[in-house]
Amino acid sequence: MSAICVYCSSSNAIAETYPPVAEALGREMGRRGHELIYGGGAVGLMGVLAETTHEAGGTVTGVIPSKLQDREGIAYDADELIVTETMRERKRIMYENADAFAALPGGYGTLEEFMEVLTLRQLGYHDRPIAILNADGFYDTLLSFFDELRDGRFARAAVTDLVEVVSSAEAVLDRIERMTAADGRMA
Repeated sequence: MSAICVYCSSSNAIAETYPPVAEALGREMGRRGHELIYGGGAVGLMGVLAETTHEAGGTVTGVIPSKLQDREGIAYDADELIVTETMRERKRIMYENADAFAALPGGYGTLEEFMEVLTLRQLGYHDRPIAILNADGFYDTLLSFFDELRDGRFARAAVTDLVEVVSSAEAVLDRIERMTAADGRMA
């Protein structure tokens, strides 16, 4: 069983097209025996993903800062819930315990956490797989901007050299499983 850290929205006010994406990923993660490591929320795509993963038989580890846990309805009753003092500590724990990373649609926090693992991969601090689930073209604008960074020589590597961009939950796990099997880190 591999541990996949998933970054995604913690808002219930998002478009109706995105919760089914989180449901599909959670169902596949549980079915394939993967552990979910995520931000610990019970709302938005976070809550949908955690609940669906757990219902499908997967293990769920939430990592949430105490400031967010204290808000009513934020913390999900995960298999393991790690409460941190700061967001930095949360990100460190999620990073250290993950075999791979995935980004679903999300806001500023999702982008910030995703950008950190992308940057660390580009700098050679890790070689773990990273996947973007580009549901309904959600990340098209960001991917275009990454191309501009490369074209302007602000980035050495193309984002597609560092990240797998896919359009379905099944493809996220297929790519992560194939990449990790290829480098011998996970079977």
